[in-house]
Amino acid sequence: MDNSVKTDKLVRFILTVLLLVASSVIQAQTIKGYSLGDAVADFRLKNVDSRQVTLADYRAQKGLIVVFMSNHCPFSKAYEDRLIALDRKFSPQGYPVLAIMPNDPNAYEDDSFGNMQIRARDKAYSFVYAMDETQSTTRAFGATRTPEVYVLKQVGGQFVLEYVGAIDDSPQDGGSVQRRYIDDAVSSLLAGRPVQSPITKPIGCAIKWK
Repeated sequence: MDNSVKTDKLVRFILTVLLLVASSVIQAQTIKGYSLGDAVADFRLKNVDSRQVTLADYRAQKGLIVVFMSNHCPFSKAYEDRLIALDRKFSPQGYPVLAIMPNDPNAYEDDSFGNMQIRARDKAYSFVYAMDETQSTTRAFGATRTPEVYVLKQVGGQFVLEYVGAIDDSPQDGGSVQRRYIDDAVSSLLAGRPVQSPITKPIGCAIKWK
């Protein structure tokens, strides 16, 4: 094989790789998701008790704290106790936590439905922990990381997006939190005030797509 043929094959290989990378970037960019003020569409997910959970199940609530989280992600694990505390504080006030596991379980065995059930039981989750088996709900929200949070306020029978981003400003150490984004957002909504910082940057593990 002469050098010109080798060069031609190398060029074609490089072009193929570049096309695959470009395709991945375009796909990531198309996962836009909801914007602030958008009404969230209903969804149906499987809870760890094997029952179906929908957005409509929360119609008696003032709003909802939706968090995308996973078993394997160390950032999600670091926030478990804080999420339980948020649910215990705000659920009685009409803003419960709903946790959704968005990952392809084939990527990490820890994220299987069986292991979700074990985790929820061992950690005594006070909130619903459901699997997005088709990942359609995750794409609809536009979530890209675990954990990533969306605070919804019920307005006229619809759940409207009021906040998206991080839980607080200390993704690893719960004892070093300076700004409690979710606490502040929900407290403002309950007081009838707008959220002061409605968009923050989530820090966590990239969602594993099928």
